[in-house]
Order: sequence, then C-alpha cells, then structure tokens
Amino acid sequence: MAKAKLGAAAKTRAQRFRVTHLAKSKFEKRGLRDYFEYRDLGVKRATRGKMIAHVIRARPGKTPHGEWHVHDCDAQFVYVLRGWVRFEYEGIGEVLMQAGTCFYQPPRIRHREIEHSRDVEMLEIVAPASFRTYSAEKPAAKKSRAHR
Repeated sequence: MAKAKLGAAAKTRAQRFRVTHLAKSKFEKRGLRDYFEYRDLGVKRATRGKMIAHVIRARPGKTPHGEWHVHDCDAQFVYVLRGWVRFEYEGIGEVLMQAGTCFYQPPRIRHREIEHSRDVEMLEIVAPASFRTYSAEKPAAKKSRAHR
C-alpha cells in the first residue's frame, strides 16, 4: 500500500517537473509587448498557473511605446541578464536597470518603459501566471529622485 501511494506521489511530481533547454526552445513574437520576444520557461504549466517565468529580449527594429500601465498581479520581479532598460515608476521616477539588476515591482504600481538597449534580455517571474495589464493615466507631476 505504501509503495502504491509513493508511486502515485512520484507520478504527480513527475507531471509537474519541467525542464526547458535553450537549444530546444524558441522566442515567440507574441506577448504583452510587441517590441519584445518571449521564451516561456514552462513554469506556468508546472505550477498549474500559480506563476509564469519567461525570458524577454528586445525585438530587432522595435522600440517601446512608453505607455503608462499597471499589472494586476500578486508579485512580479525581473532580473536583467544582458543590456539595460530604463523604466519610470509613479512616485519613484526613472530607474536604469542594467545587467545584474534585480527589481521587484509592487502590484499595480503605475509604470512605463522608456527605452532599452538592442541587446536587452531579462528574466521575468509573475504570480499568478494569468494576470491583466491595464492602461493607466500619466501620474501627476511630482518631484522624484532618479535611481541609478
């Protein structure tokens, strides 16, 4: 009996265990922003929608729109793997993220991307996997310090 239970538990774990290799993966042009390409890392499926993880990279010839927006999620963090990206956050100001920078965006913080390098590549993890993004009005002008 204990063996059968262990086997079933192992099978459940095996169904949730995921590995993705760069050589067998591809970047998709569809995603939240048309100026990026996204490589799904299989986390959404492995966690049954509790979170999503993907690598994001600049799409050649495309530039950010600079539109203010918010993400309706519980948690979101990004680690810059290569290049740089400049964001602006409500109440914070402009922030330059470079290779090696890790940043956590509080849920529903109003923000926008201003620009990025042609070689930017980032790892992004968001919970839950299915979250909504809404356009937002530009925040009222307020003195804020620049983070560098």
